[in-house]
Amino acid sequence: MKRRLEDARILMYSHDTFGLGHLRRCRTIAHALVEDYRGLNVLIISGATIAGAFDYRARVDFVKVPSVIKLRDGEYTSMASHIDLQETMKMRQSIIRHTAETFQPDIFIVDKEPMGLKGEVEETLQYLKARGTTLVLGMRDVMDAPYLLDAEWKRNNAFQKIDQFYDRVWVYGPPDFYDPLVGLDVPSGVRRKMEFVGFLQRSVSTLGTKSEHVPDEDYILVTTGGGGDGADLVSDVLGAFEQDDTLQHKTLIVLGPYMPAKERNHLIERANKIACLQVIEFDNKMEELIAGAKGVVAMGGYNTYCEILSFDKPALIIPRTRPREEQLIRAQRASELGLVDMLLPEESADPRQLAAALKRLPTRAPPSASGENMRLEGLVHISRIIGDWFDDRDHYPPLSVVAE
Repeated sequence: MKRRLEDARILMYSHDTFGLGHLRRCRTIAHALVEDYRGLNVLIISGATIAGAFDYRARVDFVKVPSVIKLRDGEYTSMASHIDLQETMKMRQSIIRHTAETFQPDIFIVDKEPMGLKGEVEETLQYLKARGTTLVLGMRDVMDAPYLLDAEWKRNNAFQKIDQFYDRVWVYGPPDFYDPLVGLDVPSGVRRKMEFVGFLQRSVSTLGTKSEHVPDEDYILVTTGGGGDGADLVSDVLGAFEQDDTLQHKTLIVLGPYMPAKERNHLIERANKIACLQVIEFDNKMEELIAGAKGVVAMGGYNTYCEILSFDKPALIIPRTRPREEQLIRAQRASELGLVDMLLPEESADPRQLAAALKRLPTRAPPSASGENMRLEGLVHISRIIGDWFDDRDHYPPLSVVAE
């Protein structure tokens, strides 16, 4: 059974300058909503260079804005080297505003960045608020270390603008896991708008063909997400295999589409010398690879963490610690709760220590054995909230129930 909405429209914004996390989170929410509501259309604005590499359900589409990438020092540059960053930002801002004017969404959901990359969605927020669109800011369970987030948000006057523009602030995690604004002086107006919806549960996609990369035998999966900063993790894993020849478990390594070519080629050359290793660059069916694995080694970004919980997989997290501490904080908290094992980057750089951790991984108890309630309720809660909003709008007729 599905409920029907008559020509309801949701616009989502995903700035996507480093990795795939924002787009994958938006896509997950969009797919869940069109699954629950007939007549609903979702459009995602994305800066991801490979936004078109993913499958999308009917009534979910994307608009690609020119790509901007974040460098390791935290600065930004245009993906097209012949176009000035300022010109690229003007194009992005114009496309975002024009898309909103043309699409006329009922709800606008912005992922993580309150005013978008370098403030590019503020003008669109002003326009949509004036026409009565419901404006939602979505936050990860962990944004960053409080001292880093506080400094960034003070520079951008973020709290005042959140209070000014947004109707709701969704936190994509449960309140007892982590508060993304802990340690900050949060205005009462912003606190009142915050709602902890829970982690976003993942499932194996039924869209398109199955992944061609799932090994026929039991395997450990090593994933770096987008891969832009994942070379050290993969290098450490290869070092463990090179150091300890008793480490022979089949291992599938996904480098990520954004790993620099020089690093990628060097790692592939090393991996080719070890028989039990299989290396691929990218798979748009990561849920399938995680679901089939005996254990997962990852940096612990938001999406991978949700997948580890959703498929209840033993996991070893080796978090990135710079320029953001988001992955470190999430890994430390999950490790405290007994949901995952964790090594710091300096620990994983020791081949013997990492080899021992890799040997333990396939027989480690899954997250569910910790006794913690993993709260994979985010998609259900978001769907209910969206339905209630449309029910309450005077210009919308009551939702009807239709059989599929």
